[in-house]
Amino acid sequence: MTPLRRGLLVAGLGVLALGSGVIAQLWRLGVLGGDADATAGEAILAHRYQGLDGQPAQLDQLRGQVLIVNFWATWCEPCREEIPMFIRLRREYAGKNVEFVGISIDQASKVIDFAKEFRIDYPLVLAGIEAVELSRLAGNKAGVLPYTAILDRKGRLAGRLLGKVTEQDLRQSINPLI
Repeated sequence: MTPLRRGLLVAGLGVLALGSGVIAQLWRLGVLGGDADATAGEAILAHRYQGLDGQPAQLDQLRGQVLIVNFWATWCEPCREEIPMFIRLRREYAGKNVEFVGISIDQASKVIDFAKEFRIDYPLVLAGIEAVELSRLAGNKAGVLPYTAILDRKGRLAGRLLGKVTEQDLRQSINPLI
């Protein structure tokens, strides 16, 4: 490859990376992505999930708390990276009526092993491919993981974070709701 072609390739990749970052930031600010369905919070709370014990599970009993609902999978590297922060922040916000919930698209055995390895202490449920549709309803138009929806105490969608969540973004989403 000639130096000119190499330079053009590097420049092109730089423009793509910059463009991706700009698009992600615009999406986070709500400029892109469209409005999430007004019933998204209710759908998330009312959906019949499978608990890790194989029994049906719902999240409706968590209504009245600020809910950080994370759509994830064990094979998703950014998901794996943000989970320790979720565990830490859950403990920090414990007395403030905030709860974290993980909705996985994986098999129960994989999630159980993963939860043990990471010592996840917040509720985990399984939704299979239906989780993708629930996350889309909550504004995840691309259907990517991880995706985090924040529900207020009344079960309304109050925030959404696409991709790996930063602690600052999560705190900015939670603090006004407590």
